[in-house]
Amino acid sequence: MPVLVNDNLVAQPGTQSTANVIGGFPIVGSAADRIPLRYLYDWRNMSYFIWKEPIHVKVIYAETHRQHYPPFEILEGGEKVPMFESPDRMDIILAALDQAGWAEIVAPRDFGLAPILAVHDAEYVDFLQHGFADWQVEGGQLKQQARDVLMGTTFPPRRWQHKPTSVGGRIGYYTFDLSCPIVAGTFPAALDAAQCALTGAQALLDGAPATFALCRPPGHHAGRDFAGGYCYLNNASIAAQFLANQARTAVLDIDYHAGNGTEDIFYHSADVLTISLHANPNRQYPYFVGAADETGEGVGRGYHRNFPLPAAMDDDAYCATLANALQLIRNFAPHYLVLSFGADIFAGDPLGDLAITTAGFGQIGALIENLGLPTLVVMEGGYNIGELGVNTVALLSAFAQRETVGQ
Repeated sequence: MPVLVNDNLVAQPGTQSTANVIGGFPIVGSAADRIPLRYLYDWRNMSYFIWKEPIHVKVIYAETHRQHYPPFEILEGGEKVPMFESPDRMDIILAALDQAGWAEIVAPRDFGLAPILAVHDAEYVDFLQHGFADWQVEGGQLKQQARDVLMGTTFPPRRWQHKPTSVGGRIGYYTFDLSCPIVAGTFPAALDAAQCALTGAQALLDGAPATFALCRPPGHHAGRDFAGGYCYLNNASIAAQFLANQARTAVLDIDYHAGNGTEDIFYHSADVLTISLHANPNRQYPYFVGAADETGEGVGRGYHRNFPLPAAMDDDAYCATLANALQLIRNFAPHYLVLSFGADIFAGDPLGDLAITTAGFGQIGALIENLGLPTLVVMEGGYNIGELGVNTVALLSAFAQRETVGQ
């Protein structure tokens, strides 16, 4: 006989059913559109099922991202290549969401700059907004007509803190790599990506169980006053702070690369618990951030955790590590969760070396959804164009269902 725990029936161990069984779960009656989770008896000895029924999930998306499409980036060894972070990524995901059938695509609301300036330095945001136009006037080092891409070539050593006034100096001051070039449409795209995340956060405050901010450009490498790794405004952090103003909030980052920007923003803060699972920075970008001993400083000590991962980690090993991270979130007991989702943990991603399968994405989504928290999923990386859509849908599908109890 089950007991009542937090208004939920808890199944009697060993309960079996003589009904038809699919996947180990009993089925009675017509339930083609329902996924049975577990079979219960209540205190009156009447049989009950816990079902998951399909629900629509709001997907917040802005076409503005197409204005941001730098023609190249520069990788290690000076290799000049087309940007891996391209508009095609969004098209693939949108097509997969359309096929899934549960996605409700909506445009973002305009929350202004105030929530963005709550986590980003005002002068940095001003540079993102006006730097490209200023550069067109200034003309660069050679005083020649500026090109279509603003990219730094000089980056300050840690001991040098002087902030230059020239655009060429400031682009180096405010960036940390050559994978964040700025073009004419970068700021409008980044601004609307942040508004997508804020709109998703507001939907949670309004009672939605889950939302998906389909953001481009991504954001988790952008710190309080720097850009890098395709990221300019930290969409997940902006949304997390917005939610934390109302209730306890946690950020879980499962992108392949360490969420150095999110760590930077909240490292000295107890406002938000931040956790990142990522490739060990000893071997992978961003190299200088993401070690296990980085746990926050000052009042933020203990509010950040990194889980550096070895190469070739498979579904089972990843899910075991994820379970440890999820227990930290349960201990923190947040009211809201922001999930920085990067599909570049996939086995076939050109910028990664883990071994997560499409089925693994489904398992990861189910584990996170099982926290039972209102969750905002924010799109980060993922560069295997062929499988990006199905992998994204595999993870999100866990949030496209709602638990119900019935006979």
